[in-house]
Amino acid sequence: QVRLVESGGDLVQPGGSLRLSCAASGFPFDYYTMTWYRRTPGNERELVAGISTLGGSTNYADFVEGRFTISRDNAKSMLYLQMNGLKPEDTGLYYCRADSEDAAEYWGQGTQVTVSS
Repeated sequence: QVRLVESGGDLVQPGGSLRLSCAASGFPFDYYTMTWYRRTPGNERELVAGISTLGGSTNYADFVEGRFTISRDNAKSMLYLQMNGLKPEDTGLYYCRADSEDAAEYWGQGTQVTVSS
């Protein structure tokens, strides 16, 4: 059974940090590119960060502004997003997604991040 399970979302003050995790199982993790998406209030789902199959290449949305780092551990089938300097506008539901070269696609259920004083 294919599973993607996000965790690590929480309520945090502006300027705080969180580390999100995505645990993958049921598919060959190291053959899939991995991405983080988010859905913020009043907006459609948008890409946050992406990472290649072996972790050698990463990309980030402009709004990240150097604050986030995406990483993966293929030995553990885990994806991470380290978020520092969080802002209220970062509030939203964060999802991980797995994509294969032949267009197989899997989504997790999401984890809630709330940035508020």
